[in-house]
Amino acid sequence: MIPDRSQTVAFTGRRVYRDEAADLLPVTLEALYRRGYRCFLSGMAAGFDLAAAEAVAEFRTRRPDAVLVCVVPFPGQPERLPAADRIRYDRLIATADRVVMVGERYTPDCYARRNDYLVDHASYVVAYFDGRPSGGTYYTVRRAHRRHLPVENLFPDTQLTLDF
Repeated sequence: MIPDRSQTVAFTGRRVYRDEAADLLPVTLEALYRRGYRCFLSGMAAGFDLAAAEAVAEFRTRRPDAVLVCVVPFPGQPERLPAADRIRYDRLIATADRVVMVGERYTPDCYARRNDYLVDHASYVVAYFDGRPSGGTYYTVRRAHRRHLPVENLFPDTQLTLDF
């Protein structure tokens, strides 16, 4: 079961991610935990999503009441991941508190539906967003803004604004 939406954070980020926010993720998780957030949703895509899920899994060793929910767009998603990411994915799925399968099979809109689920079940979004106006991260951050959810961006460009 997913805790109350008011206690839930969703992660979204670019697939091209090379641990640039690795030092920020544990600090961000602790700050959110202290503010009452206990549930953390990951869309399980390569890049930032997997890194965020791993950070939550590690965080749970110190905060066992933290909940990791893996939100998967369709059952075949891991086959589309590079081999190293597939290993990470499988490990995270096995240790997750809950796995939500959004769709029964691949469809052209399955990733967007997964991103909708993330935003619709969270009250806070942590992003790794470089500002490019395309792709799933852009879609998710824009949806969060339209729903008046706060978005914390861990991308290192301090000049970047998230106005949509």
